Amino acid sequence: MDQDTAKYIVNYFSNLLTPEERLAIRHTHSVIKLDLDSGQVNNPKAINVYKKAGWLSEDQDILILLQDGYDSFELTVAERILLQNPEVVFLNKCPNCSKLARTPFAKQCRFCAHNWH
Repeated sequence: MDQDTAKYIVNYFSNLLTPEERLAIRHTHSVIKLDLDSGQVNNPKAINVYKKAGWLSEDQDILILLQDGYDSFELTVAERILLQNPEVVFLNKCPNCSKLARTPFAKQCRFCAHNWH
């Protein structure tokens, strides 16, 4: 599975995520927003607010999910979702070039501009 397909599955079939996976995604978005990957502590007050709100996690189970990076996490989650729910996940592929459309409801290919309205 490629990264685009994994991102598509995680974004458009997020109702199939486990609570731990949702927390891991929330944690990753918060890390990016606070720019914590840079290694500098820019705003300790903001970090404390995020932790109290549950946007940053200190739970080891959540952090273990993310230990190999977000892309690896996303691939793992997408593969699990496909394995457990193959009848629910719909990969909207272009009938002309067979590439993945932007959304499950798209009717025009972003790659070849084919229109199947």
